[in-house]
Amino acid sequence: MSGTIVDELCWEVRTSGSGVPLLLLHGFMGRGSGWSAHATVFARHFRVIVVDLPGHGRSGIPGDPARASIERSADDLAAILRRSDASPACVLGYSLGARLALRLAIAHPSVVSRLVLESPSAGIATEVDRRARRAADEGRAARLERDGIGAFVDEWEREPVFASQATLSAARARRLRAERLRNRPAGVAASLRGAGQGSMEPLHERLAEVHASTLVIAGALDPTGQARAVSVAAGIPGARLEIVAGAGHAPHLETPTTFRSLTLDFLKEDPAA
Repeated sequence: MSGTIVDELCWEVRTSGSGVPLLLLHGFMGRGSGWSAHATVFARHFRVIVVDLPGHGRSGIPGDPARASIERSADDLAAILRRSDASPACVLGYSLGARLALRLAIAHPSVVSRLVLESPSAGIATEVDRRARRAADEGRAARLERDGIGAFVDEWEREPVFASQATLSAARARRLRAERLRNRPAGVAASLRGAGQGSMEPLHERLAEVHASTLVIAGALDPTGQARAVSVAAGIPGARLEIVAGAGHAPHLETPTTFRSLTLDFLKEDPAA
């Protein structure tokens, strides 16, 4: 399946493998193909479903940024899973994708069987702080539209949260940068405005509504992300928390073997055990 239309928005959807469905959700500035190394292994055990999130990759760019919101995207994904006869599915999300996966598990519990949240956030608790974040993201979007994708990627890669990625091999760093540079400015701007943490409904008070078995993963070198992950795991009944040594915000990139082992071991567990 590719080019799936949901409520007039085109989603790029690709599948591989067979068996229990596993939906993979990438982070901001990424695309579904960024999972390729992991997806190849996962497809030996699961029917892997990879999407490009709104404004990213080959998916559509909504004219109204609200169409890229976490809430609307979760509704779309539930429809895609049902339409693909892939419900319930295991769901793995990273960063932006983890926020989306969390919303999906809360708003559409029947479509999520197991949940893996890598560097998740439940949103921003107070309206004052959400307003400040929206203003910051609007500034980023305006600079992107004014200066272009190259300058934006330069700025994005200097964010302290990505400092630990300096240890990536030169080849992997080039691939990651090339992936970011392939994004379309209008799509990235729509995602910033519509799907940023300042725009989403905070989910702190709804974490107990997650009924799926949940694994939360964070990197030990990402103190802010680790604190958020601890909070999310504490709020989800029975959730398991894994802090990965030697990794920052993106363990799947920085410590891929450890990340994949943790994920597969969890997803393949006997639910009756």
